[in-house]
Amino acid sequence: MNRLLLVLLALVVAGCAGNPSDADATGGTVYRLYFLGGQSNMEGFGVSSQLAAADGGATPRVMIFTGRMAPDNEDKGGVGVWAPLKPGHGTGFVTDGKTNQLSDRFGPELSFGKRLAERLPTGNIAIIKYTRGSSALAPGISGFDSWSPDDATGKRRNQYDNALTAIREALSVRDIDGDGVRDRLVPAGIIWMQGEADAYNSPWAAADYEANLRRLMDLLRAALRTDDLPVVIGRIADARTSSGTRMMKYADVVQAAQFEYTRQDSCAALVSITRDFGFLPDGWHYRSQDYVALGRTFADEVLALEERCAR
Repeated sequence: MNRLLLVLLALVVAGCAGNPSDADATGGTVYRLYFLGGQSNMEGFGVSSQLAAADGGATPRVMIFTGRMAPDNEDKGGVGVWAPLKPGHGTGFVTDGKTNQLSDRFGPELSFGKRLAERLPTGNIAIIKYTRGSSALAPGISGFDSWSPDDATGKRRNQYDNALTAIREALSVRDIDGDGVRDRLVPAGIIWMQGEADAYNSPWAAADYEANLRRLMDLLRAALRTDDLPVVIGRIADARTSSGTRMMKYADVVQAAQFEYTRQDSCAALVSITRDFGFLPDGWHYRSQDYVALGRTFADEVLALEERCAR
C-alpha cells in the first residue's frame, strides 16, 4: 500500500492514543473507538420497523462514522461524516462525506453501541464502520471486490484502501460530537463479520482464509497503532446444514480457520452465536432479532477481551 498514506494515518492515530479512562486535558470528550468491518452481514439487513422500542432511537454517548461503500477502483470509498448512533446505518445507507442519508435497515452496530453504553455508564463510544457486501479476503474470487492488501494501493484501489480511508477520514475530525471542543479517540477493538465470499466456491480462497484473516487483522491493528488491540470475529453460518445443499461449499473450512485464528491470538475471540440464527428468504442474511443479538454479543466479547488483554 501507499507509504505516505500509512505515515499520515499513523500521525493522525498517534494523536488519538491513550487510556480510555483518562480525562482529556482540553475538556473534550474521550471516546473508546471501535472499527466494525466485513461484508453484508456486518452491513446489516435488519428492518428498523421491527425493532423493539428499547432498541430503536438514538443512543446517547455513542457516535458513528459509516464510510461510503464503494466497489474496487472507485473513488471516494470510505468517506463519511460522524453522527449520533441510531437505526439506519444498514443496507441502503448513503453518504457523500458531508451528509448521511439513513436507510430503513440496521446492522450489528446498533445494539453493539447500545450494549457498550449500558455496560459503560460513564463512557463514550465511537464506531467506525466500513463494509462491502460479498467482498472476499482473497483477490479475484468475488464479483464484489477484495480486501487483499496485495491488490490495494499501488496496483488498484480496493476494500482495504476504502477501510483505511474511513479510518483516516474519521480520525481527522477533531470534534466528532460538534460541541466545539477537540475530542480524543482511543482505539479499543476491531469487530469483523465476513467470510461467506471466501467460503462460497473457491477451495484455495477457503484454504488461505486463516492466513489472509491474520494478515488483515494485523494491518488494521497497525493502522490503529495498537498491536494487541482486541479482535472479535463473527463466525459465518450457512442456512443449509446438509453438505449437498450448502449455500457455501467450503463453509466448514472457513469456520475452522476463524476458530484457529482466534485460538492462536490471545487478544482475539470468536463469536459463535450465529450458529443459532435464522435467515431471510435469500438464505444469506440474518433476521432483525439476530442482528440485535449479534451486536450485543460482540459488545460483551470485546469488553471481556479488553479486560483480559490489559493484564
